[in-house]
Amino acid sequence: MPNTQPITVAAIQLDTDIGNVSRNLQQCRALVLEARAQGARWIALPEFFNTGFCWKPELADCIEDDSGVSLEFLRSLSQELGIVIGGSLLYREPSGGVRNRYFCFNEGHLVGVHDKDLPTMWESSLYEAGDASDTGALGRADEIRIGSAVCWEFMRTATSRRLRGKIDILLGGSNWWSIPNNWPAWLASHMETANNQNSLQCVQDTARLLGVPIVHAAHCNAFDCPTPGLPITYQGNMEGNTAIIDGYGQVLAMRSWDEGQGVVIAQVTPGAVSNDLPPIPDSFWLRTRGVIPTLSWHYHGFLGRRYYKKHVKQTYKTSTLKQQKEVH
Repeated sequence: MPNTQPITVAAIQLDTDIGNVSRNLQQCRALVLEARAQGARWIALPEFFNTGFCWKPELADCIEDDSGVSLEFLRSLSQELGIVIGGSLLYREPSGGVRNRYFCFNEGHLVGVHDKDLPTMWESSLYEAGDASDTGALGRADEIRIGSAVCWEFMRTATSRRLRGKIDILLGGSNWWSIPNNWPAWLASHMETANNQNSLQCVQDTARLLGVPIVHAAHCNAFDCPTPGLPITYQGNMEGNTAIIDGYGQVLAMRSWDEGQGVVIAQVTPGAVSNDLPPIPDSFWLRTRGVIPTLSWHYHGFLGRRYYKKHVKQTYKTSTLKQQKEVH
């Protein structure tokens, strides 16, 4: 039986320096220590907590394997502080493929992993889809069944189908970017309002469909990068909306992107709030994506998959980078 007593949980909102692993891990540590000092033992870090993400091909140099500093960061910090902690990173498999893998540790021991089901837009340039057999159920800590989902997995009904009835709490995070803010305001403002709302409300919808609390971490940094396939710069920000949400979909604590870096903390009770949950929609998407995200999903997804196959899956192998360093 799962623990039915309330537990104190925290979600981290990170002002990320994209690609600066050392700096990002330092910031994560400081925020985790802050959350622990406030009584949280269950702590969620964002998707790509160590790197962040936008269209920067040099992020391929940050891909890690089992010996990577970020994976050891999670393990050792969970052991040092006696906590349950999770976050995702770009992970190189022995076969040479790369996944967006969510790792969860409890007091230094691996609870389980989950690979994001589908890369979002330009993310497909640096990793591939997870296996169909991966439900997102990670394992147990304190007899509590833990699941995971990241970013646009909350936008897909398949996530709730995979996890319903299998978990008591969900730890997750996002790296959800805004509509470009260097576009004309008359064109972008309405789309950005809907985009920001989706980034929170899809997590609330998933919580209602699963009936369990969700601890959702996120980034809040500004960024600019080239736009793949177009001769324009993409200037924007990560949407934030770090939140703790109960099994009814109610927000217990949250932090918007403009509130900056910080920690949100609340108490939640693991387990489903009801045996009579809302029906999961038959559609592929849980919410309407909007015109620009829909176009980017197809166009940048296509360009990204082509780039990944040509440059990342075989070229940037962690083992090769290690050998080069040893030679020199």
